[in-house]
Amino acid sequence: MNLSKNIHGCFFISICELIKSLIFAGEKFNRMAKKQTKKAPEVEYELLEKPEEIASRLERGEAFVKKNAKVFGGVLIAGILLMAGVLYFQIDKQNKNKKGQAEMFQAVYYFEQDSIDFALNGDGSNPGFLKIIDQYKGTEAANLSHFYLGSIYLSEGQFQKAVDHLKKFSANDYFVQARAFALLGDAYLELGNTKDAIAAYKKAVDHKENKHFAPRYLNKLAIAYEEAGDIANAIKTYQIIEDKYFESFEFTNARKHRARLEGLASK
Repeated sequence: MNLSKNIHGCFFISICELIKSLIFAGEKFNRMAKKQTKKAPEVEYELLEKPEEIASRLERGEAFVKKNAKVFGGVLIAGILLMAGVLYFQIDKQNKNKKGQAEMFQAVYYFEQDSIDFALNGDGSNPGFLKIIDQYKGTEAANLSHFYLGSIYLSEGQFQKAVDHLKKFSANDYFVQARAFALLGDAYLELGNTKDAIAAYKKAVDHKENKHFAPRYLNKLAIAYEEAGDIANAIKTYQIIEDKYFESFEFTNARKHRARLEGLASK
């Protein structure tokens, strides 16, 4: 209710300002003309002090408004319709998102319990991720469903479907988004697309880098470089793990594989 009042208030103020500017349009034009002809400021003050001159200008402004009443009316109606449309879209999207997230609760439960078919297609009473995406397009519920579907298809060996869904997912949360980039890299690597796998792993590493997950993504990146035949960058990537993340689980593995690759490179 307060939102509606604020919108109506904003419209009323905007229209008043528009009419005010039109009424005094003639006066502003005359002032600009005076400046261009370099007349003394005293002339302006003398004119403003003449009531008959002010009345004449107001009459001209009023006549201008009356003459263009249809234009103003059209602008006002178009503005009202536009704001009403935007408001309706926002409210409808919020309602859909709220309903979609409530309905996907059961699908997430099935996902966590490895009940893949129910997670994908629902159980007859509750929708699965596929239906949520179809019914709630453009909502956060649909966005999250893309992430879950990408994870499911990756684990099921349907790598292209995993890519298709993970590419549609985006999040502000640094952990989930970095995880999505890494999963996307995994899918690309399984498809033999080392170029896109490397790009995805780099995004995972660079996305709000942190000491807990960056070493894991760097390890994946090094593997992708090796798969692509880029031994030099694979060695450099393992070296980053050794230099920056010496307390990580991946540290020992990085030392071992860096030494192995350096041996290969020296042959």
